[in-house]
Amino acid sequence: MEEDSRREEAVGTLSIPSRYRALLKSCKNLVTREDTRLVRLAFEMAIGKEAGEADISRLIDIAMIVTAEIGLGRTSVICVLLHKALVATPFTDPEIRPLFGDKVAQIVKGLQEIDRLYASRQIVDSDNFRKLLLSFAEDVRVQLVFLAEKLYELRRADDRGREEQSRLAREANYIYIPFTHRLGLYNIKSEMEDRALRFSDPALYHAIAGKLEGSKDARERYIAEFIAPVVAEMERRGIRFKTKYRTKTVASILNKMRKSQVEFEEIYDIFAVRFIIDTLGPEEKADCWRVYSIVTDKYTPNPRRLRDWISVPKSNGYESLQTTVLGPGNRWVEVQIRTERMDEIAEKGFAAHWKYKGGGSDKAIENWLLELREILESRDVETMDLLDDIKINVQDKEVHVFTPAGDLKTLPAGATLLDFAYSIHTAVGSRCIGGKVNNEKRNETLRYVLKNGDQITILTSNAQQPSVDWLNIAVTSKARNKIRQFLTENSHARATLGREMLLRRFKNWKMELTDEVIRRLQQHYKYKFAVDFYQALADGKHDLAEIKEFVTRGDEEEKAPPVAPRREIDVTPVTQTEDVLLIDRDVDNVAYKFARCCNPVFGDKITGFVSIGEGIKIHREQCKNVMDLRNRYPYRIVKASWTSSEGETSYQTVLKITGSEHANMMTRISEAIAKDARLMLRGLVVHSGEGTFDGEITVLVPNTEQLSQLISRLKRIPGVTRVMRRDSVTDS
Repeated sequence: MEEDSRREEAVGTLSIPSRYRALLKSCKNLVTREDTRLVRLAFEMAIGKEAGEADISRLIDIAMIVTAEIGLGRTSVICVLLHKALVATPFTDPEIRPLFGDKVAQIVKGLQEIDRLYASRQIVDSDNFRKLLLSFAEDVRVQLVFLAEKLYELRRADDRGREEQSRLAREANYIYIPFTHRLGLYNIKSEMEDRALRFSDPALYHAIAGKLEGSKDARERYIAEFIAPVVAEMERRGIRFKTKYRTKTVASILNKMRKSQVEFEEIYDIFAVRFIIDTLGPEEKADCWRVYSIVTDKYTPNPRRLRDWISVPKSNGYESLQTTVLGPGNRWVEVQIRTERMDEIAEKGFAAHWKYKGGGSDKAIENWLLELREILESRDVETMDLLDDIKINVQDKEVHVFTPAGDLKTLPAGATLLDFAYSIHTAVGSRCIGGKVNNEKRNETLRYVLKNGDQITILTSNAQQPSVDWLNIAVTSKARNKIRQFLTENSHARATLGREMLLRRFKNWKMELTDEVIRRLQQHYKYKFAVDFYQALADGKHDLAEIKEFVTRGDEEEKAPPVAPRREIDVTPVTQTEDVLLIDRDVDNVAYKFARCCNPVFGDKITGFVSIGEGIKIHREQCKNVMDLRNRYPYRIVKASWTSSEGETSYQTVLKITGSEHANMMTRISEAIAKDARLMLRGLVVHSGEGTFDGEITVLVPNTEQLSQLISRLKRIPGVTRVMRRDSVTDS
């Protein structure tokens, strides 16, 4: 971010003509006089007669981001300029296309569509999100120009109001940042993450930024000490290279603090050292491994932290050899080893990837855009479900697996055998019953989580079809979308069949099937919607003779007092004589559940979320999921609090425990729990190796006071280094 700011400042001090010349110089494929003439024509159309110096400056700044920071060329610069021109002057497609060509016209049209969507000021919480992404899916340069404009807005947002800053931060987190990651624009992604955090939580941002600045001198001294022996050895061997180092961004450090539940001072790998080798061609990989050998000769590597993205690059083109070594003072240091070419791709993503592939399209990005378009064009997927799936699909880690023919498939980390089946073809996924992994005799289930290097053979059956449970197995947006499509279509078909069955029977009984009769049947069988009742009939869940008897009884059922919904509690209570929760006064007589992601205990600060079909979910206030839900669905958040009396209910919670291995550790943990008669151990899982252990304890507790006492007792066990509540998982 500092480097970008310096570049901005340097360019910003130049005059408008000088900045325009700097823009032309930064435009990589501006070769002929005709190229320059087209850019000048677009520039003249953009500034018109009434543009002020501020407007021209903004235009050049955005174009410089497109060329200097993203690495795009003539076509994209022309699109930036024409996009501005079309805001002021209603040029039409027939005027643009003959002058600048079909591709420019297509990209500008996509940018115009985005402008139209943004005029509504509602993107994240509306179906405009789907339309926005469809505009992205037309040409990847639409995304890149759009992201350049949004980066410019974030850089200038300090002078805007708090509401506007919050909106920009929210959109950055949900739209811009996931796409910068997917496109390999890691520098821009990091800057956007930091700026979004600065606007959404200024106090927290400045607290961490201040600590980073305070430790800067010590950090630079340590890096100089770390690289000295490696640099000396590489110079002795005649390797041409340069070194860089980067400090983790404030947002990245905060994520690590939250994930590991540690303070800033406990994070040691807050920077990474990069060795960039001046080499090209077939020797690239071998030279990278030579440097790796030098580094690991000087410092002990952590074998579990080796990442080889030069043998199998990431799907966005990223290549690098990364490891973590134990440096001076027993501090872990992340080391990245790459060539000049790899470094440019890492800095500028797909734009640089195209450059080194001769300017042609890239198969990975084309496949991704094709899949994105296919998903978006399905109208059966809720917008926010779509958002969640897209975010999962652009997550940081990937897994590389092979088909029986040896074709490589790249999927998100955590993807299952079912995801792999859908990545081959929708029909294969829908009929999948399992598969064989690495030609083993034993069959694996749909839930098998893919591992790097696996070779998967899918087994299918014509009798198989998707079920609701598959949504809990699938990770990729393509698989989840296809499953939802099938379930929706299947539900409609079953509902139609159920209604036809009922109509035929009523006709045979010489009875009329009216809306009032359907309403009474829904009420009697406790269905919210008629379609659910019809589906249940098709599935044979209700006896038709019983339905006839109920209808002919007249109004007796309607006169019976209604049964109040049962309040559900997601734990095993000892006794329950009264409700222990008070829920928002505007929400009356509704079922609730305790969320399993954070397991609230009596005494925790809590809040409620109105879920679809499952009543109100009660979360701890600091639960990561509820923080996300509060941003996305503020209108579905309700107040909740405990009554003054806790009753005699026990609440399930999960504790994470780590430490060094000692004899009888499980016995000691069990004894610590057994000391309090009000506690009940429900589960204990411990994994150990290399002298350490980590585990999870599932326990029933009456309140937070008893829970705190238990945590204190566990911490006093010899060898235990940390005990904490499991805060959140993916389910809400």
